[in-house]
Amino acid sequence: MPSSYRIGVDGGGTKTELILIDGNGVAVAHHTAPGCNPSVTGSAHARDTLLEALASLQTNSKIEDLESKTSTTLLCMAGNPAFWQETASSLSGYGKIETGTDALPVLELATGGKPGLVLHAGTGSFVALRDKDGAIHFAGGLGWRIGDPGSAQDIGRRALGRALAELQGWAPATGLGPALREIFKMDNPSAITAALHRDAEPNQRIGRFAMCVSGLAQAGDLAAQDIILASTGNLLACAEAAAKAFLYPQGSFPPAGLSGPILTQPFVVAALQARTILPLKPLAEPPIEGVRRLLLRLP
Repeated sequence: MPSSYRIGVDGGGTKTELILIDGNGVAVAHHTAPGCNPSVTGSAHARDTLLEALASLQTNSKIEDLESKTSTTLLCMAGNPAFWQETASSLSGYGKIETGTDALPVLELATGGKPGLVLHAGTGSFVALRDKDGAIHFAGGLGWRIGDPGSAQDIGRRALGRALAELQGWAPATGLGPALREIFKMDNPSAITAALHRDAEPNQRIGRFAMCVSGLAQAGDLAAQDIILASTGNLLACAEAAAKAFLYPQGSFPPAGLSGPILTQPFVVAALQARTILPLKPLAEPPIEGVRRLLLRLP
């Protein structure tokens, strides 16, 4: 077996995925851990999650003295880049360590290192673009407090407003009202809003409700579909504006990937494709595959 190994990490808000590849690019070990976005979990917890995950990957590999055989580690992480650069500088035994954002893996899957862009929506959302000179630009991805259109947080908030209106009795009934009652185990809209304001981690509950909204939409609930399409449509508008700013001046329409469980739902893909001249294509491979490909392109 080759004596030089590379480690890749895709660290997001929901989960942290790790891969170990050999000198031929073949994956020899994987590990999945909880999310490690310091903006969500706090800096100390995010760092500990990464360290524990790296140790678990080494254990899973069953390779003796892996530290001396690791040439490169790539950290593609959500959250403050400066925090991860500082964290990387404190690590030892992982070879040369490179850091980047969690947008890089899906951008790699969408463009293969060439000019193009990717729209991603999960817990949060962003648009990442690579121009003809190889420079990477971002649009959106500003966090739930500011917007993140297309994200679970944005969809959950929009759906909460509609569901509460239903429970107040003035909006037509859909599947959203019963779903909200089930999430909170309450019928009174005032009690639900009070519970949200008291919740130490309201985003988790909003995210769970967004999953219910997605399920309703896939089952044909028109109100749920309208909410998702309004939210993802805003993300598409962001992508179109960014593409015009960074890519369209080159006179071509570059590949545009759709990434994440929200944007790759068939009814979302169809609706967005009908609204734009961007050549949208849902990504079938997971972000950790993008990390593997990035590792192969590192010197």
